[in-house]
Amino acid sequence: VQLQASGGGLVQAGGSLRLSCAASGGIYSIHRMGWYRQAPGKQRELVARITSGSATYYADSVKGRFTISRDGPKNTVYLQMDILKPEDTAVYYCNAALTPTTGWAPAHYWGQGTLVTVSS
Repeated sequence: VQLQASGGGLVQAGGSLRLSCAASGGIYSIHRMGWYRQAPGKQRELVARITSGSATYYADSVKGRFTISRDGPKNTVYLQMDILKPEDTAVYYCNAALTPTTGWAPAHYWGQGTLVTVSS
């Protein structure tokens, strides 16, 4: 199973970016997908997540500015980030809780990070 994230970059405060993360490989079922971020010197934190039933959760710091969505058939999750602030600067990581087809137990899988830099 692989998670491929894309969409990071440099943007000015107030701008927008859209992150994408596609899961591929031997996947039986995806239970939820989400985005975490880690800023320099800080712990990794949950930003947003979405379940297979499209229930969503957002960290208080991004409510009203970020929108998470999913494309089930494509095993892809998106994070639309609007009204970006310098404090949103971080490496963003995609995460998926899924059951692989190998018969292994459900587990969390991580994508490579994608850097988001918001300039003031």
